[in-house]
Amino acid sequence: MRKRYSEAFKAQVVLELLKEEKTVAQIASEYHVHPTQLGEWKALALAGLPSLFTRDHKAQAVSKAVYDKRIDELYAEIGRLTTQVNWLKKKSGIEPDRE
Repeated sequence: MRKRYSEAFKAQVVLELLKEEKTVAQIASEYHVHPTQLGEWKALALAGLPSLFTRDHKAQAVSKAVYDKRIDELYAEIGRLTTQVNWLKKKSGIEPDRE
């Protein structure tokens, strides 16, 4: 099974790499991550670094807020529909009372 690492963990490890206080091998051993993977994370972080200082970053934050709002709306709708289905099952006699 493939290991999955959180974004916070990856950021912490890349920060260690950028400090250059330890070798890649030491950091890999300490965090139990292959050195090649560390190199990929570091390259990805360095490639994405310039985008943090662009105005598009604000647009991404707005987009994420819209996405999160939509997710909340969908979960609320799922809750309403689940309640309706359960009520209909009970009234139609498909599902006997659980009492």
